[in-house]
Amino acid sequence: MDQGNTAFLLISAALVLLMTPGLAFFYGGLVKAKSVVSMMMMSFGALGLIGVLWVIYGYAIAFPGAEGTLFPWMIDWSAVGLESLVLDAADPAGDYPVLAFAAFQATFAIITVALISGAIADRAKFGAWMVFAGIWATVVYFPVASWVFNFGLADDGSFAYGGWITHGLQDAFGVGVIDFAGGTAVHINAGAAALALALVLGKRVGFQKGAYTPHNPPFVLLGAGLLWFGWFGFNAGSELAADGTASLVFINTIAAPAAALLAWLVVEKLRNGKATSVGAASGAVAGLVAITPACGALTPMFAILLGLIAGAVCAVAIDLKFALGFDDSLDVVGIHLVGGLIGTLYLGFFANNTGLFMSGFDPAQLGVQAIAAFAVLIYSFVLAYVIGFAIEKTMGFRVKNEDEIAGIDTVVHGEEAYLFEDKARA
Repeated sequence: MDQGNTAFLLISAALVLLMTPGLAFFYGGLVKAKSVVSMMMMSFGALGLIGVLWVIYGYAIAFPGAEGTLFPWMIDWSAVGLESLVLDAADPAGDYPVLAFAAFQATFAIITVALISGAIADRAKFGAWMVFAGIWATVVYFPVASWVFNFGLADDGSFAYGGWITHGLQDAFGVGVIDFAGGTAVHINAGAAALALALVLGKRVGFQKGAYTPHNPPFVLLGAGLLWFGWFGFNAGSELAADGTASLVFINTIAAPAAALLAWLVVEKLRNGKATSVGAASGAVAGLVAITPACGALTPMFAILLGLIAGAVCAVAIDLKFALGFDDSLDVVGIHLVGGLIGTLYLGFFANNTGLFMSGFDPAQLGVQAIAAFAVLIYSFVLAYVIGFAIEKTMGFRVKNEDEIAGIDTVVHGEEAYLFEDKARA
């Protein structure tokens, strides 16, 4: 095995795991002061639950070691509990231990589920969220990960099989879907589920434009910084090797979010007269989302163009919830669903050698990108809505209005984020 690639993969896994605490700070700063504990706990709850489920059966569903199907319930029973992944078992190319790959992919599952929570901030029961997270991961994320990330190599290192998005569309159209690090499986997937839950739970008390001001912009900036730092592992680590492609991915993961940050601030300044710290953080995240599927298939200048588009479009898209009448509390739809769609479809036009404008106007790449994006969107939205609706009608998903007004932190967790001196002495 290649010790350098193994070390690179393990470090990348650690970086991606750091993204979940980073997300907790990002989301925590965006909510009211009386909701910050609840918001951050939803991320940490996902970390605990999905980490356990991944080890028990998630990996066995997502990576069955055979040709992927639409519903990959042919579990590799030898991989349940990761029992078959002994310490010296390597991938077919012999570059890294399979256990290292399993750990890396575990962190993807965790952050994907945690992303959804931002859409239902201020009003969701923690227990109901945990039930949703476990079911959704099982019936949506693990199968979709198999569609997108499950690939296998023959003994000679050539591509042998993969999930239906990874491999099946290539067989059908002669060109494969490009999703380097999870624009479909992570961001479109989470964004579609977030939209479904926002519809199930309904609007917050007093929902209207301008009614909810982030209580702690420094938390938002800290969270965005941790996310950006971890995203280098997310994107570059998906190359599974410390090589030239990983280097291209790394620079694109700087360029696109930097451009998106600037574009968001320009839109904000033109629209509201002020460029804000929360806007800078949100723009950077929008750029990171958009570059995720595209980071290995664009030159740096096209990555900057993608960032500019994503930052500007997502800055406008976050206001769609007011026009369309749904309450996506922390703009998961506007940033992750819209940003994921932008990045995935952008490849259909500008991917190196195969994009519409880079291949003599061959539409095949655009076609397979659209099929992959909307297949994941529809599948995730429908199942998330069904799961969320069932939970709401049985155990209840939303807290009472009076509890939301009083503060969900004390009602659900019996804690407050900020215990000031006068209260501490009482």
